[in-house]
Amino acid sequence: MIQRVQSVWLFLASLTLFLLLILPVVTTATSTGEVWLQVGGIYEKVNNVTQKTVSYSALFGGTILAGIVSLAAIFLFNNRALQKRIILLTIFLIVILIAALINYALNIPGGIVGATFNVGAYLPVLSVIFCALAFRGIRKDEQLIRSADRLR
Repeated sequence: MIQRVQSVWLFLASLTLFLLLILPVVTTATSTGEVWLQVGGIYEKVNNVTQKTVSYSALFGGTILAGIVSLAAIFLFNNRALQKRIILLTIFLIVILIAALINYALNIPGGIVGATFNVGAYLPVLSVIFCALAFRGIRKDEQLIRSADRLR
């Protein structure tokens, strides 16, 4: 209803999830070249030729789904209870995404030992924080409306 800052938080959450689609999560060096994990799969660079060796379609689709759900929650400002539930669903999807990323990162060729964690490794956690801040903003709006109703 009032929707001040929570729309910004939800937009930032969806933006970080969409950025996760293009940024690498983990990079490691192998004897033949460099291998990195992105949400779309595992990429390998050998002799300045980059190719996708493994594809993670479910992880890619789950990331897009979480980003779209987070973006769609912005437009549910008329129904704050539903908006809060959608934000909790988004947080749940992001936690599943984090678990899948950890699982795939542990199985990256070349091993996780000595690997470099890139910006993409921190984006899901940042997105959860943005969703939590949006949830808090909606709750504060509800409290403000209740207090205004008491004054009438």
